[in-house]
Amino acid sequence: MSEKELLEKEEIFSKVLRAGRRTYFFDVRATKAGDYYLTITESKKFTNDDGSFHYKKHKIYLYKEDFAAFSEILGEMTAYIVDEKGEEVISERHQKDFKREYVTEDNQGGDAASGSFTDVNFEDI
Repeated sequence: MSEKELLEKEEIFSKVLRAGRRTYFFDVRATKAGDYYLTITESKKFTNDDGSFHYKKHKIYLYKEDFAAFSEILGEMTAYIVDEKGEEVISERHQKDFKREYVTEDNQGGDAASGSFTDVNFEDI
């Protein structure tokens, strides 16, 4: 099989999601038996001290027999996050005016510079 035929066989269906320094690749591929499966690849760009850069990639292989359970759990987890925290992104990286606050019983708000932290009692958990 030529390189072009091999490449065409591998590229059955693909989508790309660019998300800041991360890029997600969703690719439908075929098994040797001709059945389809999904690969999800996360590629993250890192910059070296000398200004050059490199990518780290992580790949998940997802087969048809796992689609329903995977989809159900992914939906449940994403719904939980949105229900608990909403859709607004809250992070230092995404909001220039983000200010982290730490709360204690005697100090009802402060910041990292003041040294105030939340007291956690693990017996309450």
